[in-house]
Amino acid sequence: MATDRIKTIQRHLLAPNLSLKPTAAVGGPSGQFRYTLDNPLLTPQQREFYEINGFIVIPNVVEPELMGICAQRFIDLCEGKFDKGSMTMMKDVSLMERGATGQFLYNKVQDIAFDDVFSKYILHERLLDYVQCFTGPNIMAMHTMLINKPPDSGAMTSRHPLHQDLHYFPFRPADRIVAAWTAMEPVTADNGCLVVLPGSHRKGVLYQHEYPEWEGGVNKFYHGIRGFEDEPLLLLPMNPGDTVFFHPLIIHGSGANVTKGFRKAISCHYAAAECEYIDVKGTSQENIAVEIESLLKKRGLEADYNSLWHYRSRLARGVSVNL
Repeated sequence: MATDRIKTIQRHLLAPNLSLKPTAAVGGPSGQFRYTLDNPLLTPQQREFYEINGFIVIPNVVEPELMGICAQRFIDLCEGKFDKGSMTMMKDVSLMERGATGQFLYNKVQDIAFDDVFSKYILHERLLDYVQCFTGPNIMAMHTMLINKPPDSGAMTSRHPLHQDLHYFPFRPADRIVAAWTAMEPVTADNGCLVVLPGSHRKGVLYQHEYPEWEGGVNKFYHGIRGFEDEPLLLLPMNPGDTVFFHPLIIHGSGANVTKGFRKAISCHYAAAECEYIDVKGTSQENIAVEIESLLKKRGLEADYNSLWHYRSRLARGVSVNL
């Protein structure tokens, strides 16, 4: 069965010439902890695992019942049963061309931190207890979203190219930022589970990101990196309520959903409130900033990139400092 999962990913993940080799999380010697903070919730072994690999999966962090409530909220949103307010709905490019509707069309809703239902995840006490191990006690919810993978159209647009999340973030330091990504339903190789390149965060390099040249099309803002086609990737199958925490520099992506069902996950990037905004002009991040600012102008909104991040964030725990 594991071999079948690997073959499925080889057929459907990321780039036509991507060679995926099964791998395991990397090992290494014990040492000083850089990426986690002193907190009794994580064991020394768990801290070492994250230090070496840049991610850790914690089972049953969030109750599946809440995941079901959030899933229904997303479906109702896709069907227009309530006003989306300040939330941003995103569509799969190939499914849009084929006339899909509802949850068969929308692959993401962003800026969900202030929604009455979705915020129950963003502010979930047990989740934040874990987040605090990476950020410290003052926690800002910076990037909030529910990611939906509808059944792929055949154009393979449900893939997400290999990328680093820090590409999108105009705040630092990177080591005090962490993603929490929680499965809302069973996540498998066939429906597009996450894949990671263990240990890739330790190089401390933010690579140049561009749109991949995919024949079937690429979804908006799905920037990716190149040059890692032959690297071994680790699949992360998960059950509802399981949560993976990962560093913003780890290289990761996800495959296409080749099933007839859906693959939903809910996620938030948290940062220490002590983090500070940076100017991305003249850096590898300038392209995403320009793209988003241009989109805002088309919609009649005048806001610079850093201000956008400030407006979409909220305090999750502790006190507000810089962000």
